[in-house]
Amino acid sequence: MIHSTALIDPDARIAEDVCIGAYSVIGAGVEIGSGCEIASHVVIEGPTRIGNNNRFFQFASIGAEPQDKKYNGEATTLEIGDNNLFRESVTVNRGTVQGGGVTRIGSNNWVMAYVHIAHDCLIGNDNIFANNASLAGHVEIDDHVILGGFTLVSQFNRIGAHAFSAMGSVISRHVPPYVLVSGHMAEPVGINTEGLKRRGFSERQIRNIRQAYKLVYRSGLRLEVAQKEIQNIPSEAKELDCFIAFLEAQQGGIIR
Repeated sequence: MIHSTALIDPDARIAEDVCIGAYSVIGAGVEIGSGCEIASHVVIEGPTRIGNNNRFFQFASIGAEPQDKKYNGEATTLEIGDNNLFRESVTVNRGTVQGGGVTRIGSNNWVMAYVHIAHDCLIGNDNIFANNASLAGHVEIDDHVILGGFTLVSQFNRIGAHAFSAMGSVISRHVPPYVLVSGHMAEPVGINTEGLKRRGFSERQIRNIRQAYKLVYRSGLRLEVAQKEIQNIPSEAKELDCFIAFLEAQQGGIIR
């Protein structure tokens, strides 16, 4: 299961059924769970904890030191959940002390070739990052987000659940849940209707989300007024709860 040319540090903890390809390097402080597949020429540095059934394609660099001049060799970590796919030449950096000490990636994420996930990013579940998408430090991505190819997200920004960015988007502000953005600099252009349909949202739920979007982006109301109006939309399935909570948490710093 482990190729004879792979270099495994004695301090690494690897489940018995893990496959590791030729010339891959597994460093000290790395933990790899059951069912993981690591192709050739992959480098995983620690401290890094990886869950079960993850796949890493060739030339991925996982758990390297953060690209941050404040970093001074501290034992910060990378944590990865289960069932993630990391394609060719993906780079994921560990956290920094200033950012909480951890970069965290959840489960069931699809990370395509040449994606970069920088230090202290917090990634949820069931996301898709297309080729060459890049996250700067301290970015938060909730669940079911799709980033189009070559999307750039600047540091300290958050992207809410079910949001979508078009190819080449440059995101410099928080993106609320459900919102579709496009452009350089990115602007809101609607809601992620197709994604919501595919995930089982009803027509009524989508209609409510669209109404909330229009209150924020098309009504001309101040954000705090729009937030109050959104709370009056009947929402039996609570689909607007995350939208309202996101707006309250970001205190007006959303993409507009």
